[in-house]
Amino acid sequence: MIDFGLLTAVLVGVAVLIFLILYFKIQPFLALLIASISVGLMAGMGPLDVLASVQDGMAGTLGFIAIVVGLGAMLGAILENSGGIQTLAASILKGGGENKVSFKLMFTGFLVSIPVFFDVGVVLLMPVVYALQRKTGKSLLKYGIPLVAGLAITHAFVPPTPGPVAVANILGADMGWVIVIGIVAGIPAAFMAGPFFGNFIARRINITAPDEITHAEGQSKLPSVALIVLLLAVPLILIFMSTLAQMAPMDFQAANPNLITSLRFIGHPFSALIIANLLVWYILGLKKGSTKKELLAISNRSLEPAGLIILVTGAGGVFKEILTQTEAGLMIADFLMAKGMNAIFFGYLAAAAIRLLQGSSTVAMITSAGMTAAVLAGSEINSVQLAASVIAIAAGASIYSHVNDSGFWLVSKYFGMTEKQTLKSWSIMTTIVSLVGFAVSLLAWSFA
Repeated sequence: MIDFGLLTAVLVGVAVLIFLILYFKIQPFLALLIASISVGLMAGMGPLDVLASVQDGMAGTLGFIAIVVGLGAMLGAILENSGGIQTLAASILKGGGENKVSFKLMFTGFLVSIPVFFDVGVVLLMPVVYALQRKTGKSLLKYGIPLVAGLAITHAFVPPTPGPVAVANILGADMGWVIVIGIVAGIPAAFMAGPFFGNFIARRINITAPDEITHAEGQSKLPSVALIVLLLAVPLILIFMSTLAQMAPMDFQAANPNLITSLRFIGHPFSALIIANLLVWYILGLKKGSTKKELLAISNRSLEPAGLIILVTGAGGVFKEILTQTEAGLMIADFLMAKGMNAIFFGYLAAAAIRLLQGSSTVAMITSAGMTAAVLAGSEINSVQLAASVIAIAAGASIYSHVNDSGFWLVSKYFGMTEKQTLKSWSIMTTIVSLVGFAVSLLAWSFA
């Protein structure tokens, strides 16, 4: 049965969040805290109980997120500084016919966005797109859309990028399964939104590159592509090995407890990312001539944007804690089951609605994850379905990027497009990513 007072508290809390971000331009971290406290007080929690829940929610979330996001940011910064991103792009684009270039750019974006943030990937790789456009004379969208599709999909779907890591932690999903389903959902989404849609829209909107072209320097000093791919794969392989160890038959686990413990230890996201960081620090840092002081400065700079993501994610954990303590999530779950809607639809629709209203995919992911986690509390779903729910939320938070999203303006600027052209190209591309990603996550949920 619906408690309309409790439901009203939740809806008002979400409205407060969106209003603070859109109208007052309040930083999402502060806005999430205010919205969470508002829900708690309106739902009848005692003021001191609300503050205790704020502390518990922040502590419970940041214990995992702060470490993973911080380690991931440092890993990406050293990879970027070494020139590894540029050499990866150059190697993937080398050779092959012109028709294959769009697919190669998509794959480049897919790999590059694992260690670096989306906007960094755009800045680093757009000169490659500019050069291709000037060489062929075709629309910039033919090459640019596949690139940003690959960047956007990995950034949204595949850990250790912050969004899916945060959602997986809030929902309690196994990171190995999130990686698997994220890749499985991301590949068809990348093909549909990247090369196929890129070719389609390029025939309708002709964009040319700016006159200035940035040339990469010191190509002879760049690390090999095989080394970069190996270093990128290390944390993913270790995390997946931990998942496989936990899936081993019980008799095998009982007979080999030390092996299982070791695999789970080195495959934990903390251990996997620490190992990867030490490898890139030595191989791409010290061995390539960087000093310890330079590497420290690079690592310190990388933590500045990571700090913002960590705080916003922690505030999302506060929102989840308030919804759980007020039992609002349980009420919504009962209502959805009565209406025949399962949690994966709820997560997708909630993320999509919040994304459309306030623009930030990170805020949409974290807010809807908190709501979905409260809805899932007490439900009997398996680890694959839980991971599919993570990707569904990520897909919802990717839908129709428009004028209230910073990514919209970044792409508009680097592509040299008007707002109308950006809506017809980039915004539609993100919607294709969202729909295909959700369709695959729904299939994974159904057949798990």
